[in-house]
Amino acid sequence: MAILPPTAANIERARAQLTAGGLVAMPTETVYGLAARAVDSDAVAAIYATKQRPQFNPLICHVADLAMAQAHGVFNPTAQKLAQHFWPGALTLVVPRRADTPICTLVSAGLDTLALRMPSHQVAQQLIAACDSPLAAPSANPSGRLSPTRADHVAAMLPEIDVLEGGACEIGLESTIIGCFDTAPLLLREGGIARHDIEAVLGEKLQELPEHGEATAKRAPGRLARHYAPRASLRLNQSAEAAQRDDCLLIGFGADAPDTAAANLSPTGDLVEAASQLFNVLHRLDDQAMRQGQSLAIMPIPEQGLGAAINDRLRRAAEPA
Repeated sequence: MAILPPTAANIERARAQLTAGGLVAMPTETVYGLAARAVDSDAVAAIYATKQRPQFNPLICHVADLAMAQAHGVFNPTAQKLAQHFWPGALTLVVPRRADTPICTLVSAGLDTLALRMPSHQVAQQLIAACDSPLAAPSANPSGRLSPTRADHVAAMLPEIDVLEGGACEIGLESTIIGCFDTAPLLLREGGIARHDIEAVLGEKLQELPEHGEATAKRAPGRLARHYAPRASLRLNQSAEAAQRDDCLLIGFGADAPDTAAANLSPTGDLVEAASQLFNVLHRLDDQAMRQGQSLAIMPIPEQGLGAAINDRLRRAAEPA
C-alpha cells in the first residue's frame, strides 16, 4: 500500500477506510498503531488476523478525550486523577467496561475491562476525531516482533497496510499501563511514563501482579514472556569484550561504550534518548545481523526511571522462542 503524508485529504482517506471496516496504521508518540474502529467487530478481528495476534491478548482503545473514554469505561477516582494529569500522553488505563458500551468484546479479549488511552500525537488525534469513535490500535507489527517507531518500519513488516506518516515517535516505547479497579492501582506494564512519576501523582505505591502465569499475561497487552523480539538472538548486559569475542553486533549505552559498537542508544547516558532510539536501533541492527549471520548484544541499562521500561522490553525480546 502507501506511506501517506498527513494531509487533510489523507486523514479523510484513512477515515473512509476505517469507516468501511478497513485497517490503517497511525503514528502516536509511543509507537505506530494498527488502527480499526473499536465498535466494528469484523475490523477488530482483522487486526488480530493481520498481526497473527493471540485473541486472548486485549487491545488498547485510543480516544479523543476523557469524555469519550468515560462513555465506554467506568473511571474511579484514581483513574480520573491519572487521566487528568497524564492525558494526552503515554498512559493507558484499564478500567471496568460500561455495560452499554458499543465497543466490541473482542477488543477486551473477553474480559470485563477496557484499556483506554488518549494519545498526544496530532495525527492520531485528528484521525480519532474524524472517525468520532475510539480506535483499537495495537502496535503495527506482526505479533511478538519489534515495535515500529517510524512509518518505514510498518511498511516493511505490513506492506499491505496504508500508513499515515507522523515522523519518528517521540517516546519510542509503548505506554505504561495501570489497572484502576476496586483494589489499589496496579502496574500492569512499564512504559513511556516512569513508575515514580505516577506514584508521585497518586501519593501511593503501585501494586504489581505476578509476572508469570496465564491469567496475568491476559490482563494487559505486552505481558507475554516473549514479545518485542528481533529475528536475531539478543543477549543482555554484555561487555564490549564479550561482544567482540563472540562476533556480536554490540548496542552500547553511555560514555563507556566502545567506538566499535554498532550503535549507542545514548552516548550521554540519557534514558529518555535511549528509549526513543531503542526500537529503531533494534530494527536496523536486526536487519544487519540477519544479513551477516550475527547475533545482537546490548550493554547494561540502569534499572531506574525509563530504564525499567527499556529493560522490560529487552528481557522479553531476549526470551527464547
